[in-house]
Amino acid sequence: MKDFKIYITIASLLIIGYLVAQYNKPAPANWLPTLAYHDKIPFGTFILHDQLNQIFPGAAIVNTNKSVYNAFHNKGLHNGNYMIIAKKISLNKFDTDELLKYINAGNSVFMSAFEWQGYLADSLKIDTREAYSKKNVSLNFVSSQLKAQHNYSFSRDIVTQYFSGLDKAMATAISKNDADQCTLLSYKFGKGSLYLCATPEVFTNYSLLTQQGADYAAKALSYMPNANYVYWDQYQNGDIPEDESPLRVFFGNASLQWAYYLSLFSMVIFIIYEAKRRQRIIPVIEPLQNSTVDFVTVVGQVYYEKRNNSNIAHKKITYLLEHLREHYRLKTSKLDYEFIRLLSQKTGIDRQFADDLINVVNYISVQQQVTDMELINLNKLIEKFYSQSGYNGK
Repeated sequence: MKDFKIYITIASLLIIGYLVAQYNKPAPANWLPTLAYHDKIPFGTFILHDQLNQIFPGAAIVNTNKSVYNAFHNKGLHNGNYMIIAKKISLNKFDTDELLKYINAGNSVFMSAFEWQGYLADSLKIDTREAYSKKNVSLNFVSSQLKAQHNYSFSRDIVTQYFSGLDKAMATAISKNDADQCTLLSYKFGKGSLYLCATPEVFTNYSLLTQQGADYAAKALSYMPNANYVYWDQYQNGDIPEDESPLRVFFGNASLQWAYYLSLFSMVIFIIYEAKRRQRIIPVIEPLQNSTVDFVTVVGQVYYEKRNNSNIAHKKITYLLEHLREHYRLKTSKLDYEFIRLLSQKTGIDRQFADDLINVVNYISVQQQVTDMELINLNKLIEKFYSQSGYNGK
């Protein structure tokens, strides 16, 4: 028994240790390229968004969840820099027109994505592909002032994408890969500039935690001038937090919001007024008591105290004979051999049992004194008869 307790203790400690280890085990890394500014996973952009104040000192960092058209229309934004880092960028003609107006006014826009669609991509003849190489693809800047002595090398193939199609008359290459393919372009529109990058993962947490990644990203963004405002676009990447409240329609409109508050306030006033004016104390109604059990108890107690077995037995016999007359149409004036035969046939009980029952009934019917055992025996025979004949008391 002692050895068994030791085994149980050891097994329990091992199980507890395993559970503690599983609970404290670090979660596996999520390598999905979300490019979301609030994601701290390898391919989120939390570090870049957090360090924008270091790249653009003194600038106000503003997140916008509006479409490009709604953000720029009617000069909705201050002069500054506008950034879009997303998995896919798709701008229609209206978005593009408003975007170019903003750039022409002397502002800068920086875009980086895996996939380019829509009117802007068609107008600039932008197309991207992936470079397939046995070794890691490296990048470097074209400008001699920014060009590093050694190419920027990145693991996990995060810079394999490049611009395979572009309007060379308008585009200026800023950065290329080791195959002389453009990865970062600039376009001049009026007083401002548009920058397009084909390698968005170089701006993710995974890349910025390395010295080369941080240096490359800082130099790429240094093409945009210092500004008082830097806007971070959430719309293109779908980083807009969804309001799942059923009241979002009311709270999204000032008029509906006030109507909701007024209705709520009026309802509270109505409830308080009506409760004070009409509410009454609800009386407690006792449930009706079942007196049948009490009645049977009293009657039984009376018979028990008088000990009149003969009276009880004669009443039970009278009730039995009345039952036979009413249900089986038997004549009970003479309880003889013929009566026993008819009783057995009509009720379906055993002939011998019918004979025993009638004999006891005939015997007790003429007795002036009935003992307890005789009364009990009579009651058992009658109850047995009701049971075998299928009588349920109704």
